[in-house]
Amino acid sequence: MRAYDLAESLLSNDLPRRWVHSKGVAGRARSLAPILGSDAALLEAAAVLHDIGYSPRIADTGFHPLDGARFLRAEKIDERIVRLVAHHSCALLEAEERGLRMELEAEFPMEEANLVDALIYCDMTTTPDGGLTTTPARIAEIVGRYGPESIVGRFIRRAEPEIGAAALRVESLMSQVNAQT
Repeated sequence: MRAYDLAESLLSNDLPRRWVHSKGVAGRARSLAPILGSDAALLEAAAVLHDIGYSPRIADTGFHPLDGARFLRAEKIDERIVRLVAHHSCALLEAEERGLRMELEAEFPMEEANLVDALIYCDMTTTPDGGLTTTPARIAEIVGRYGPESIVGRFIRRAEPEIGAAALRVESLMSQVNAQT
């Protein structure tokens, strides 16, 4: 799959832990296939690519969702994947903290809500080492890593209610599907 090759080429050597996380997020995305139908492969591709903007080879603004999305658009990746990467994990709130919200919104329209929720869920229930976690534990880990007064620390605490709500929506859909089988 081109998405895996691209993500690996940008992350595995320079940012190996980020690469492990990205593979874990993609695995989590695969687990949501029962609720995604024909969009399952699209979400998996966005999941493995979601953090490529951290790569020092493509970082420009220092805001990884925007840098990653711009790179993917230049690489002619499916526009829906590009939009998911641009908006992953409540990126609009972090963009606002960085003074980039208008730029992000102008360049990249929001993707379908169910896919946005699914990518939030996958990212925010996967540890930096690719394991499974809860959204509260993941948010606490992020705040601990970046510091509560950092841009990321402030943004993630502001995003916490939406992250939790997205996770609940995804878990509810998965419960409904599992109850039918």
